[in-house]
Amino acid sequence: MSLSNSPFPPIADYAFLSDCHTGALVAPDGSVDWLCLPAFDAPSVFGNLLDRGAGSFRWGPYGINVPTSRHYVPGTNVLETTWHTTGGWVRIHDALVMGPRKGTDLVTPHTRPPTDDDAEHLLVRTAECLDGEVEIEAVCEAAFDYGREPATWVVTGADDGAHTADATGDGRTVRLNTDLSIGIEGGSARARHVLRKGERAYCALSWNHDLTVPDDVDDAFARVGRTIGFWRDWLARARIPDHPLRHPLERSALTIKGLTYMPTGATVAALTTSLPETPGGERNWDYRYTWMRDTTFTLQALHYLNLDWEAEEFMQFVADVEPREDGSLQIMYGVDGRRDLTESTRDELSGYEGARPVRIGNGAFDQRQNDVYGAVLDALLLHTRRSRHLPRRLWPLVKTQADAAAAVWRDPDQGIWEARGKPQHYVSSKLMCWVALDRAAQLAAIRDDPERQQAWAAVAEEIRQDILEHGVSDRGVLRQHYDTDALDASTLLAPLFGFLPDDDERIRATIDAIDEELTENGFVLRYRTDETDDGLAGKEGTFLICSFWLVSALAAVGEMDRATALMERLLAIASPLGLYAEEFDVDRARHLGNTPQAFSHLALIQAAGRLVLHERLAELSL
Repeated sequence: MSLSNSPFPPIADYAFLSDCHTGALVAPDGSVDWLCLPAFDAPSVFGNLLDRGAGSFRWGPYGINVPTSRHYVPGTNVLETTWHTTGGWVRIHDALVMGPRKGTDLVTPHTRPPTDDDAEHLLVRTAECLDGEVEIEAVCEAAFDYGREPATWVVTGADDGAHTADATGDGRTVRLNTDLSIGIEGGSARARHVLRKGERAYCALSWNHDLTVPDDVDDAFARVGRTIGFWRDWLARARIPDHPLRHPLERSALTIKGLTYMPTGATVAALTTSLPETPGGERNWDYRYTWMRDTTFTLQALHYLNLDWEAEEFMQFVADVEPREDGSLQIMYGVDGRRDLTESTRDELSGYEGARPVRIGNGAFDQRQNDVYGAVLDALLLHTRRSRHLPRRLWPLVKTQADAAAAVWRDPDQGIWEARGKPQHYVSSKLMCWVALDRAAQLAAIRDDPERQQAWAAVAEEIRQDILEHGVSDRGVLRQHYDTDALDASTLLAPLFGFLPDDDERIRATIDAIDEELTENGFVLRYRTDETDDGLAGKEGTFLICSFWLVSALAAVGEMDRATALMERLLAIASPLGLYAEEFDVDRARHLGNTPQAFSHLALIQAAGRLVLHERLAELSL
């Protein structure tokens, strides 16, 4: 926990809750500082994460802000916090609750087949006094549309003690319900009550279509209990090896599932927007969307964990999205599949620790990034091999993406990191175009289409030769782009996608150069900002996905001691709750960027899988 004087809690200290429709971040003091309703990319109702006046919802002991312990109920995304006060002890559970599906979801309609359990569109917070007596308080300061519109509160049910109040703003109403008596003070709803040993209380916020709330404290505790059961039943389906890496694998699996939008099968890149890559700087982006480049990493992780249902849902989402006029896919889409993610700024918000602007939407959505084709087609091949079936509706996607990659691979683009500078011939983009044509050729063989197989394989080889001619420096290291000798961590994708044999000297030289020259305190940078025109000012932290990629690359070339040592360093910097943001600032040993970051957790799963596999194979060879 940070000792700084910042009014903002450290990014790593936030707990992540999810109901697979939206997510919440809970600060150590018991305040929900981030919740967008009704979906991940909707406007926030609690936005204190980005401005200390943009809405929050605290549930905890009055006058005590530092808990004794915080952890997830094992195997779940349900938070358990224990508090010691001057008068006693209290235990609190927080959950975005799940329950048996009851008809059609009118709040966030589904396009995927219904499941037995679904979100109840309800945040439930319970408290149980363990010893002595504790004064518990609820303070709900809803502020709609990212804090622009403070709530108008109306207390209902006054005849039975004023246990319910509705907050309205920006055309939306949410309902606060508790077994404490509610009073309205300014723009907030408040309640306080002394609990004695063995007594229980609850507080709930509802945004379901009829604003249903728990019947009573027993019902509230039962809903949390069912949610615990939901997550544990789901995790029981995953294949998690009995290994020291079991716990980070489980937490990463739960995080990826928690970032999945159940109605469509999409996975958001992160829960948040505008958490800074550069403290106090402008490198602040909205990550509440689905990136097509995540497809292959998502499929690799889901299939490794034996979560084939989620993999199928995600592939169907990819098949459903609307392509551009040339048949190619955008680099990102909304969780509902929408194409227009026009970026705007909310200049009235202070930003996290002064990092401005706060961005809503992502201006990179219409960039040309040639890596997207390879990500999609690698995912399709992986999924086809796993399911032993290439669905008829996916074959047209193979053709359009392969043909688009063949048409554009010679063109410059913005690269995997969405640089806002001049387009360049990025090696990683060429590499992923090679992946696209190589995988398309293999899919054509499965489809028994020898003509396309040969044509696509020929283009793949042409791309390979072009990279080897123009993308390798004089010292035998893969470049960032054709006009520089600067390093870029994205070239670690070469060994991960089998571009060259693992024992090729250029692969080993690239891995060694990145390990030795593109790291800070042992953690990997994307690139050095003073060597790269990315259109932005300021420095950034090390990128966690790049460090996990280096673990995988080292394992791929047999450098197991180095791979294991780096993995141990990465595990040591996980948040207190086992989560990872986008970046790690080595100077102050803190997490930076949006959180929790799907890419970081996906890369952890891939790296862990390679380490475990190497150990298992070594055991078999004894």
